[in-house]
Amino acid sequence: MFHDPARRVENEAERTRRHAQTHGVVVGVDGSKRSLAAAVWALREATRRDLPLTLVSAYTLPIFPSVALDAGYGSMEDSALAEGAQQILAATVEQLGPTDVEIRTRVELGDPATVLTDYSSQAHLLVAGSRGRGGFMGLLVGSVSRSLPSNASCPVVLVPLGAEESRAGDNAPVVVGSDGGERGRLAILRAAEEARCRGADLRLVCAMAPVSSAVEWLPSTVDERALVDELQEKMDAGVAWLKAQVPDLNVTGEVIDGVPVDVMVAESEYARLTVVGTRGRGGFAGALLGSTSQGIIAHAKGPVMVVPFTKDKRLESRPEYGPMFDG
Repeated sequence: MFHDPARRVENEAERTRRHAQTHGVVVGVDGSKRSLAAAVWALREATRRDLPLTLVSAYTLPIFPSVALDAGYGSMEDSALAEGAQQILAATVEQLGPTDVEIRTRVELGDPATVLTDYSSQAHLLVAGSRGRGGFMGLLVGSVSRSLPSNASCPVVLVPLGAEESRAGDNAPVVVGSDGGERGRLAILRAAEEARCRGADLRLVCAMAPVSSAVEWLPSTVDERALVDELQEKMDAGVAWLKAQVPDLNVTGEVIDGVPVDVMVAESEYARLTVVGTRGRGGFAGALLGSTSQGIIAHAKGPVMVVPFTKDKRLESRPEYGPMFDG
């Protein structure tokens, strides 16, 4: 078998970079069923990537109505909460069962979203449960999952309850939402990495809301089919660019007529992983912005990865492959 020395060097460099991210795969744990689902998914990813798994539980001290309370009482309260968080971590490790992965546990005093955001600066991946009540020591999981994607330094994966089991046996693809913008293309590159490490296909999806409802100000003579064809041409150019970047990956792209959040939620039901991009501090790029991003996170049927924007030189070559979206 032919071995590409450049690829081997690239892999070794990537391995060094990943291990420099000392926390490995980080997952927020609070004792809820959703956080256990996230931990199960995170353990599988840590195994796949040969990285440690760091379980983090955070707690905050209650605010008392009087400043005259004995300081010793506050110290006892702190110790009790910290001990409770440690017990939650120990129970989660036991529920995960035997593994060869190095598992680390951390108890932190502070707002859960802030604590996890801090950990993300030295993590390869940040994982949390999504939807419903049960967040860190009573905090809503929803509020944590809303905050993390826009503030974390690394990709964030939100795992709904029931979506922790692997879909590898279904030959399901990794699906990435594309709006054609630079941030969307960065998400596509990360999705390609995720598909390749899973041995899965990659499916690019661009949702186009029906013209009749989305742009009512357009003249009635607008040819909706022509708009779809134009978007598909740009999608095909994007697929050609991506195949040049990741030649050993099977990539397909499709423009779907539908509301973006509905399209992506439907895709998430069968995808190995659903990937979307974010501006880093401000939500998803282009069509995937604000309420749309929250709708995907809140209603997804499978794990959703949110990719923050970073610089990537591969983006510079995209214009060489044909027409681009205006994002």
